[in-house]
Amino acid sequence: MEGRIEAVARSADHRFSKSVSGSITLVAGIGVDGDAHAGVTVKHRSRVRADPTQANLRQVHLVHRELFDELAVLGFKIRPGDIGENITTQGIDLLRMSRGTRLRLGPDAVIEVTGLRNPCAQLDAFATGLMSAMLDRDEEGRLVRKAGVMAIVCTGGTVTTGDHVYVEQPVGPHLRLEPV
Repeated sequence: MEGRIEAVARSADHRFSKSVSGSITLVAGIGVDGDAHAGVTVKHRSRVRADPTQANLRQVHLVHRELFDELAVLGFKIRPGDIGENITTQGIDLLRMSRGTRLRLGPDAVIEVTGLRNPCAQLDAFATGLMSAMLDRDEEGRLVRKAGVMAIVCTGGTVTTGDHVYVEQPVGPHLRLEPV
């Protein structure tokens, strides 16, 4: 499976939205160079309060561009970086990936999907009703979280808008993504 990168973003400060740039640098075991969420241990404020020594499984946040189109039908105008993602993809179904899926980004970088981003109240602070719009139910009645996926950086490299994304499914049974 192959897709492409529509946008990349980062923010040195802990704020909800991130600034789009032409490229970002991923650092193995750390995350996005210059991003407030980069580090070996957790950097998301709620996770730091719970246990600052936890491994950072949320080094890179990815959202699929198709979500923005879905939200536009509901009246939300969301652009890359608006909801805090580092990478906006197009053409791949991030939410249906198996835990442990590896994504090759551009010529060098490799990240591994660790789980789902759990929608939080900050979404409603950005746009009223957005948190609810990020939740749904599947055919079996299970909760679907649509706010993107989180990943760790396995191999660093520069990632640029327009780069290809190559999906490498892990060997073995499908492991459903859970919030991290």
